[in-house]
Amino acid sequence: MAEFEDYLAKIDDPEHQARVRTVLNWVQTTFPQLEQRYAWNQPMFTDHGTFIIGFSVAKAHMAFAPEGQAMDQFIDAIQAAKYNPGKRFGRIKWTQDVDYDLLKRIISFNIADKAETTTFWRK
Repeated sequence: MAEFEDYLAKIDDPEHQARVRTVLNWVQTTFPQLEQRYAWNQPMFTDHGTFIIGFSVAKAHMAFAPEGQAMDQFIDAIQAAKYNPGKRFGRIKWTQDVDYDLLKRIISFNIADKAETTTFWRK
């Protein structure tokens, strides 16, 4: 998590900071093969140099960004979790529980779907 410490330190609300830390630790523990990367002002995880998922925070929520294809694949589950979906990211309100099973499915999808990808983003 050393890669993300500066980012985490900038989150003013201690509860939000702890929640983001928990999610990032969960990703690293669940998917130990993923590399940590801090870019575009957000912590993200990559696999063989290709983007898998990124996270960011705002006043009302924490966002997860798995790229548009993964959002399309899981839109029904994201809406069922009552997360506010965008085109390339979903928003989890600070008052909502994190659906770790859903995150695991999204991350696993990206790892498998991008196994042969040689670029950072999908083309």
